[in-house]
Amino acid sequence: MSSTMPMEKKAEQTIVDVAVANGSFKTLVAALTAADLVGALQGKGPFTVFAPTDAAFAKLPAGTVEALLKDPKQLASILTYHVVAGQVMAADVIKGNGATPTTLNGAALHITVQGGKVYVNGAQVTTADVATSNGVIHVIDAVVLPPAK
Repeated sequence: MSSTMPMEKKAEQTIVDVAVANGSFKTLVAALTAADLVGALQGKGPFTVFAPTDAAFAKLPAGTVEALLKDPKQLASILTYHVVAGQVMAADVIKGNGATPTTLNGAALHITVQGGKVYVNGAQVTTADVATSNGVIHVIDAVVLPPAK
């Protein structure tokens, strides 16, 4: 039985594969490797990742990234603050006019919609709904830091 309807192709690459292939996430991939989180984000999921670009990491004060790469525990705390269990699409956030999802870090993000744009703790989502085999990536323009404990 043949169909003239095109089959929707499911993304075949994991969140990490997509980040590596993109080329704009070299710092994120290095950080995930240093914090031993690559395996977790290649897992079944689904996950929603708010992924800072290399340019976003470059906005941090000089020496911050290098210091974090030497402190895997603190680095893991920051990186897991960018990940939410489940798949949250941009339309869901806009429809709900913001949200405060709990991250894998345990702390909540504050997602708001202002002027039709989505912000995560003040970082703007620049590209939304990048499909992966185990979730979705939303590209953000800044690194978001968890609240001090």
